[in-house]
Amino acid sequence: MAGKLFPYAPAMNDDHSLSAYDYHLPEELIAQAPCPDRDRSRLMILPPGQADPLHARFRDLIEYLRAGDVLVRNDTRVFPARLLGRKESGGRCEVLLLEYPSPAPGTRTGQEVETARCLALVRSSRRPRPGTRIVIGKDLWIRVENLRPDAKVEVSLHASGPGRLDTLLERHGQVPLPPYIRRPDGSTDQDRERYQTRYARHTGSVAAPTAGLHFSDHLLEEIRNLGVETCSVTLHVGYGTFAPVRSEDIRQHRLHRELVRVGEQTVRVVNRALAEGRRIWAVGTTTVRTLEFAADEPGHIRPVSGPCDLYITPGFRFRVVDNLITNFHLPRSSLLFLVSALAGRKRILAAYREAVTRGYRFFSYGDAMALIRK
Repeated sequence: MAGKLFPYAPAMNDDHSLSAYDYHLPEELIAQAPCPDRDRSRLMILPPGQADPLHARFRDLIEYLRAGDVLVRNDTRVFPARLLGRKESGGRCEVLLLEYPSPAPGTRTGQEVETARCLALVRSSRRPRPGTRIVIGKDLWIRVENLRPDAKVEVSLHASGPGRLDTLLERHGQVPLPPYIRRPDGSTDQDRERYQTRYARHTGSVAAPTAGLHFSDHLLEEIRNLGVETCSVTLHVGYGTFAPVRSEDIRQHRLHRELVRVGEQTVRVVNRALAEGRRIWAVGTTTVRTLEFAADEPGHIRPVSGPCDLYITPGFRFRVVDNLITNFHLPRSSLLFLVSALAGRKRILAAYREAVTRGYRFFSYGDAMALIRK
């Protein structure tokens, strides 16, 4: 299914100007660790219309839901994409896999089997040449296949002896925390659990759909008991989510493709709710993009499986999503454009200024916002 771009008028206004999405953020408000309890993080609510923001805890979200609502979430699972190893020369190497490795034919040389290939970033004292072998562990090593002009590296992963790739990555990999989380020792054992939603199911992301990190098992049970229907889509978040926007006219930017899947059950649940006029809540910007990508012109969604590059900026016509649960996003980012398309750029930036004044925590491990349009 081809990507969609909303047809814009050629003139550029402030809503399409990159510099119009700046805001002041003190560094100390960038969350470096998760809230001790998932659903105790703070929640800013933007009510319908132009009402002032309200302030609560995330577990209070239950007060804004009602029976018959549909809550759609992204069930992707983050895999341990950061691998530390050494070149055969002895030099240290860090390999960050930029996508879940695709299975290779399984070429065997002795006891070594090439299991998969993917794109990666490789950090070392000198950029490795094609053919360089990076030893991750006794049972896993990586070969540099090709260097790209954009600094990305094509690599192959090799298992020495038996072992599933996902098991080897779990054994040797670390959680690939976003670059603005700066810790001397990188990720911790706690991150393996907390940088993952409670409903994560399908492995394939290098970054978490962070709005979902606030849902605890108890809150999810309360939501079900209220009579809210829940269903899932899958969008595997790629490293491109952190790619900076460089065009002053934001409409000229293009997103990296990410794999999505919308199954038959979700299609039935969402389309029935749309026909009955019930509210559709999206958990996170990835869920918004997936649902709107799956929508046809009349506003029904269809089963989808394949790459998605839907890019949402102000002027986009939402066909499916009514309300959004999301985190606070980086300045000048495509995610900030998306929430501005839903609630209005000026209103979003005013809410962000208030969040800074009130000491909200920002970005992946930060606090949340509920944008309620209906």
